[in-house]
Amino acid sequence: MTVAAILSNKGRDVITVSPDLSIAEVVRILAERRIGAIVVTDGANHILGIVSERDVVRALARGADALNGPVSSIMTAKVVTCTDRNTINEVMTRMTEGRFRHLPVVEDDQLAGIVSIGDVVKARIEQVEREADEMRAYIATA
Repeated sequence: MTVAAILSNKGRDVITVSPDLSIAEVVRILAERRIGAIVVTDGANHILGIVSERDVVRALARGADALNGPVSSIMTAKVVTCTDRNTINEVMTRMTEGRFRHLPVVEDDQLAGIVSIGDVVKARIEQVEREADEMRAYIATA
């Protein structure tokens, strides 16, 4: 199974913000949308960075005044991405090795979606259950 299959079920909409938006506003969007990360893009939909709840917590450790700064000051600028052709196992490996839970999907240097660890685990469980059902059916007919 590939990332394309996940995106066909969940959709390709991604919440994005500009790099000059305040951290406080990003926190409001994360809470309002009930999401764990937000992608920072330029006007041409190129990825500049990503900000997760973890990044916000680290910023707050410096004091509440950090909320007034731009999101570009706390974003992860070297964003690991995938394409919709990557397999679930490849994506799980990237997430595990990088210790992050959100992976933007890129096509032609443009943001084309995002997958979370929850999306990937759900797809993998469905895949394993389907394979188990196929094995049961095969054994029953043997």
